[in-house]
Amino acid sequence: MKITAPISSHAEVEPLVRAGATELYCGVVPPDWVQRFNTSGVNRRVFGNLNGYADLERVVEKAHALDAAVFLVLNAQQYGEQHLDALTGIAERFRSIGGEAAIVADVSLIASLAANVPDLAIHVSSVATCRNVESARFFAGLGARRIILPRDVTVGEISAISAALPELEIEAFVLNDGCVFEEGSCHTVHLPMSKGGPICIDNYAFEYRTAEGNTPAPRALRRLERNDQDYKRWLWYRFGNGFSVAPNGYPWGPCGVCAMPAMHEAGVHSVKIAGREGASERKIRSVELVAAVLRQIESGESEAEVREFAVGLRDAPGHCASGYMCYYPEKRGSACEGEASPQSAAVLESAD
Repeated sequence: MKITAPISSHAEVEPLVRAGATELYCGVVPPDWVQRFNTSGVNRRVFGNLNGYADLERVVEKAHALDAAVFLVLNAQQYGEQHLDALTGIAERFRSIGGEAAIVADVSLIASLAANVPDLAIHVSSVATCRNVESARFFAGLGARRIILPRDVTVGEISAISAALPELEIEAFVLNDGCVFEEGSCHTVHLPMSKGGPICIDNYAFEYRTAEGNTPAPRALRRLERNDQDYKRWLWYRFGNGFSVAPNGYPWGPCGVCAMPAMHEAGVHSVKIAGREGASERKIRSVELVAAVLRQIESGESEAEVREFAVGLRDAPGHCASGYMCYYPEKRGSACEGEASPQSAAVLESAD
C-alpha cells in the first residue's frame, strides 16, 4: 500500500519522499490559462498550486530521481466546453515531461484525456463521488485506472469495490481535511465572515423564536444551545481540530489510520493525505505519521495492535474518543474509549 501526499512546491518533494510518500499530487496554474480565461480556477484549490510549467518540470524531475510518481490535479466538478482543449493541452504537456496521471472529476474531460492523451493514466477524483461498484465500473469503462473514493465511504464499501473490480486501483483518504458536505455535491455560498462565512463553517449567530414569534421556553432554549455547541464542536474537528497539532508535531484532524489494516487487507492501492495548501511541516509530519502506521501493518501486527499504536502516536486519546475525527468510525476500537478531550471544549468556550 502506497502513501499519496500533496505538494505545492518543488522544495517539498525530497522531504515528503524521505518521510515515506511514493506518490505526489499537485496543481498548476499556467500563465496562459489566466490570460485566456481570467481565472486561476484550473482545479478546486485557489491556493496551494505550483506557479507554472517550470515548477511542474522541477517537481517531476526531483520526484523521478527519488522513484516517486507525480499526479496532476484537474478536478473541478464541471468545466465549460471552452476549457476542454486548454485542459487537454495542459495534460499533454504534463505527460511529455514524464507525469504519470491526471486526477479528474468532469466526465467530459475524462473522455477527452482518454482519447487524446491515452498514455496518461486517469485517476477519478473524489469530487466525482464514485462510491459503489456500478459507478466504479462506469468510470473504468471510460478508461480510468484508479478511483479516489470520497471521504465518507465505509470500509465495507471500499472492500466491495476493490473485490468486484480488481483491475482498478483504489485510493482512500487517511488524514487531514474533512469536508462538511459531500464534496462532489458542494455548492456552498461563501458569505462575508460578519454574515457567518461559508455555510460549511457557519458562524452565523442564531436568534430563536417560536412559530408565534415568541422567545422559546427556557428548557427548549437550553436544548437548542446544546445542539449549537455540539455542532460547533463537530465543525472544529472537521476543520482539523482548529488546524492544531499534537506536542510531537503530528497533525490533529480527520483521520482514518485505524482503518488502514482493513484497507490493506482489501487491496487498497494507496492512502491519501489531503491538504495541498497546508504548511510544509504539516505535510511532512502527516506522511511520517501514516508511514509509521503502515510499517506496523507490514511487520505483521494485528489490527488491534495497529489501532492501539496509531492512537498512541499523538498521545491524546480523548480526541479519538470523541468520534468526530474518524473517517471510518466503524473501525474505532477499545483503544479509542474514554472521555472526549477537554481541548476542543476549551477552544469553543474561548470562541464564544
